[in-house]
Amino acid sequence: MHRSARLTLGLLAVLESTVAQSTVGFGPYFSLGPTQSWIREANTTLVLPETPTPDLLDRLALWPGMGTSAGDLIQALALGGEQVPASPGDGLTMHYVYNDDTGEYEQTVSINGQVVSSLSTSSGQAEGWGTAVECQDDACQSTAPAHQYLSTTIILDSADQSFGDTLAINEADSSGLTTSDDGKTWTVSTININSHTFASKV
Repeated sequence: MHRSARLTLGLLAVLESTVAQSTVGFGPYFSLGPTQSWIREANTTLVLPETPTPDLLDRLALWPGMGTSAGDLIQALALGGEQVPASPGDGLTMHYVYNDDTGEYEQTVSINGQVVSSLSTSSGQAEGWGTAVECQDDACQSTAPAHQYLSTTIILDSADQSFGDTLAINEADSSGLTTSDDGKTWTVSTININSHTFASKV
């Protein structure tokens, strides 16, 4: 029987301070940016993997995020944080969209199409987008499971044909990044993130 995964109910507009953490580490990633334009909208679906050791969940996170011109990090987390129930294989969709009227990014998280969290934040304009596998403290001696992101779309404010050249991948592969409108809208059907064993010592 599958264990239930746990994931955040809240969305974080700014990366939480890691001052109180003795160890912080990062594993595989799929990363884009900075763009010569800025990101108006981004959408992706994380297929939740089997969960690792339960007592490490609050120190291990899978997330797609956007770095902004204000030095903020817009991110929704899976595994760590305040929890709502979900199961391995569920689709966790993270949608970020800029609202011209408010000057804020509206962030929404859905599980299998049902909205479970939303938040609006003033964070500047997003310049890059990427996935992360992050550990803190004891979780930096664990193994993060392999997982997938599906149907990823990134829409820029204006076309930037060089955006694809900024792609950086570590311990991951994809179906290929493409644009059908000369660099304004970028899509990738599947991003495969490999399993990763952190080597840090606490």
